[in-house]
Amino acid sequence: MFGGVAMVNNAIGEEQTFGTLEADLIVPSQFFDRIKVENSAQPEKRLMLAVMEDAISTFQKSVRGLTRRQRRLLRETEEWIGSADSRWPFSFENICAALDIEPAYLRRGLDDWKDTLLTQYERSSATGPLSPFRRVSGRRHALSAGRAERAPKAKAA
Repeated sequence: MFGGVAMVNNAIGEEQTFGTLEADLIVPSQFFDRIKVENSAQPEKRLMLAVMEDAISTFQKSVRGLTRRQRRLLRETEEWIGSADSRWPFSFENICAALDIEPAYLRRGLDDWKDTLLTQYERSSATGPLSPFRRVSGRRHALSAGRAERAPKAKAA
């Protein structure tokens, strides 16, 4: 009888020990919520990042507005950046929200960059040398040196 009591106590002890080692059940949604997926790994966010990069690149390339196309692209890009409309998925506001970018900060940075660059261009163009080449008789592809740079030909004796 004494041995039977020991077996019962041993079985109770094992149950108590295994009771603390039970596996925690976790459903897949709880598991994947804890894993932070990088924003650039999602196709939609990669597309939004590409749109933002293209807009900033177009803005930077078109700031001087030397051609009619550059002026048009700059105007369109500035309208897109300045718009507070968030009705469509690829608006500036929605892309900034998806990429965790503060839109007002980015706008201010682009405006400051534009002002600085235009100021530098104004200074360099006011003091910069003029081109020594000029168009000859309206032909587009023929260039010649200016009059001051042509040396008079010496006559052979």
